[in-house]
Amino acid sequence: MSTVLEPNVGRSDARPAFLRGGGCCADLIAEKNWAATPLGPMEGWPPCLRNAIALLLRSHVPIVMLWGDEGVMLYNDAYSGFAGGRHPELLGSNVREGWPEVADFNDNVMRVGLAGKTLHYRDQELTLHRNGAPEQVWMDLDYSPVLDDDGEPAGVICILAETTERVAADRRTAFLLSLSDALRPLTTPADVIRLTADRIGEWLGASRVFYAEIVDGRMTVERDFTCGVPSIVGEHSLEAFGPDLLAAYKIGTPVVVRDVTSDGRLSDGAREGLSSREVGAFIDVVMFEEAQWVGLLAVQSAAPRVWTSAEETLVQEVGERVKIAVERARAERDRLWDLSQDLLARADYAGMMSAVSPAWTRVLGWSRTELLTRGYETFMHPEDAPPTIEAIQRMAATRQPTRFENRIAAQDGTWKHIEWTVAPESDGANFVAVGRDLSEAKARDADLQAAQDALRQSQKMEAVGQLTGGIAHDFNNMLTGVIGGLDLIRRNIAAGKMDRVDKYLEAATISAERAAGLTSRLLAFGRRQSLDLRATDVNAMVVSMEDLLHRTLGEQITLEVNLAEDLRNAYTDVNQLESALLNLCINARDAMPNGGKLIVETDNIELDERYTREYPELEPGQYVTMSVTDTGSGMSATTLEKVFEPFFTTKPVGQGTGLGLSMIYGFARQSGGHIRIYSEPSQGTTVKLFLPRFKGSTEPEVVSKAETPRGAGETVMVVEDDASVRLIVTEVLNELGYRSIEAVDAATAIPILESQRRIDLLVTDVGLPGLNGRQLAEIARQSRPDLKILFVTGYARSAAVRSGFLDPGMDMMTKPFAVDALATKIREILRV
Repeated sequence: MSTVLEPNVGRSDARPAFLRGGGCCADLIAEKNWAATPLGPMEGWPPCLRNAIALLLRSHVPIVMLWGDEGVMLYNDAYSGFAGGRHPELLGSNVREGWPEVADFNDNVMRVGLAGKTLHYRDQELTLHRNGAPEQVWMDLDYSPVLDDDGEPAGVICILAETTERVAADRRTAFLLSLSDALRPLTTPADVIRLTADRIGEWLGASRVFYAEIVDGRMTVERDFTCGVPSIVGEHSLEAFGPDLLAAYKIGTPVVVRDVTSDGRLSDGAREGLSSREVGAFIDVVMFEEAQWVGLLAVQSAAPRVWTSAEETLVQEVGERVKIAVERARAERDRLWDLSQDLLARADYAGMMSAVSPAWTRVLGWSRTELLTRGYETFMHPEDAPPTIEAIQRMAATRQPTRFENRIAAQDGTWKHIEWTVAPESDGANFVAVGRDLSEAKARDADLQAAQDALRQSQKMEAVGQLTGGIAHDFNNMLTGVIGGLDLIRRNIAAGKMDRVDKYLEAATISAERAAGLTSRLLAFGRRQSLDLRATDVNAMVVSMEDLLHRTLGEQITLEVNLAEDLRNAYTDVNQLESALLNLCINARDAMPNGGKLIVETDNIELDERYTREYPELEPGQYVTMSVTDTGSGMSATTLEKVFEPFFTTKPVGQGTGLGLSMIYGFARQSGGHIRIYSEPSQGTTVKLFLPRFKGSTEPEVVSKAETPRGAGETVMVVEDDASVRLIVTEVLNELGYRSIEAVDAATAIPILESQRRIDLLVTDVGLPGLNGRQLAEIARQSRPDLKILFVTGYARSAAVRSGFLDPGMDMMTKPFAVDALATKIREILRV
């Protein structure tokens, strides 16, 4: 048995008196050759240095003295314990070289201390290499100057206390409290695992952290924290670690491995598997429930690592908190699972469900056993099964959640409409599904739709009543003018009084034109008239109407026209635009019974996305505007809300149909534009039409005043089921120098079209009985590919947009039409 001698015991002490009783460090000081240091031989040390050394050697707290400009280190036994593996080489070394990792810190200490000042640090954090590796330490440090025999600072003395354990404990406690607070509101195990892994991974600077569920010796990792290493989400076997490590798990304390390659508890297979996953060291904490493994918290380092006892304890404490949080989240999940009104399920891609919530039985009537023993496709409606399976397979491939609807069979034989949200699980084999029963919502929607249909029907009937009351008076007046005029013509011809015939003809014609205008407005309101969209010079159109507008407005109203000099061509129907301007001016006139001022303006404008977001039916781009402003009575906000409604009018019965602004609105919208009204009571009104800019190079439309064009003996075939219209058209054609062929319908016309007879132009009504005009044209083009065709229609629902209906060599006219208009149109087609 060996004897351990205390310092200075059992031998004569011939050392200097200031070293006596100074412990092991005093022995080292006595034995060291100081001649090789800045202090020189001990015999030459000044009394102030000797006294300071005597004082620090006998203290039981760590003290180190840094002497001279170089900061030669002299310290006691208590400090040697703090120095760790750096002792005894530190003794007599220069402080900047002895602790090179904190050289800058000590440089400041020497500068301040030798200047006669003091320094104080509390819980100062430094990284020291005391045992060959970086180590984070915290200390309380008090630095004071040591004076020489002349009272000048000759060194710096430091009294220190290491607070690493206390600070680490406080920080660990704060970390655990913060983690507990963060885990408390989480309601799913996945969220608990994710947050915990991220927090502890960053705290410990780990390469990988995860929490795994353990069932039958296999652990499932749903989420993990990684830094510089790949994820290991999936299923793994604990048996691969070997019996020694599995036995260590059962002790209940953390299993700590500092170097995977050399730890004898690991089997060769376990070492190989861990190395392939870039695991060099780890701490595992296994959670138990009634002596059964239920979970594993693992903290891993890619390289070998010496884990501290504090780190081991921290991982164990975190593991306990994770287990509690996961159990709480699982209990909450189970409670929601049982109480949810939605259909909750876990299923695999092979077609079977492994878990269903009680809502399945409540909603569908099937038992849990029936649901889990039949493939889920067997519950789907046959029409819905293929797209549903396709959506699930697409989700499996993309790993992204998806939504869809289908019909699921109930036990009573009915079908339930279910809206599904499905999401893949991390194992690649299963997915979770949430289904919401839409049956009641579908029934409510059906009831609402029926109610809306009934309301619309009621509104239609009300509109018909309004139509009857609003236009019957005007239309009867027009019919009276036509019928009366024709009757007077017949009577006067019979009586030989030809001088009055022209007068009655003019009256009947005016009444008929007014009736045609009324039907045109009705079609415009419904956006059913056929527009002849062309490049239009709006300025020229306004100028051409100035005389008419002056006569319409009367002497009490001043007309002012402001036209933009660089106005672009609009893409619109010039005739409808003329009608719209006239209607707006008449409305303005009626709003100024005592006179006033009316301004017609044109301008260019470009609408950006801010404007078109408010009016999504408009495309951003360039438009031409035409504005009509009056100084009249204006309109209230309530009236403004209704101005575009059909048959709404503020005029007395018999003085307006309420179709004027509706017609203009329909025309503007149908031509791809828009209309805005700005008005306030007593402040007048501005109506602004937005018309799309024409983007082509065609010359703008001009109104020709030439004589009625005549034919040159061409043959025109007329197909019209209305005898009166057919008679008028053929008479006009014959009168203008054309030859005509008549047919009452397509069946009569086809044999003629397929014959060898000369036909230069086919004029056909669109709405023929049997085959319609469009179908007749297609048949005619089969035997006569270059045949020119003119469609005539009174209601062109299918031809509201001309470019979508007509092929090259075709054109269209809307009934009623004047003789001159028909002659001009025929001549235009034949010249092409």
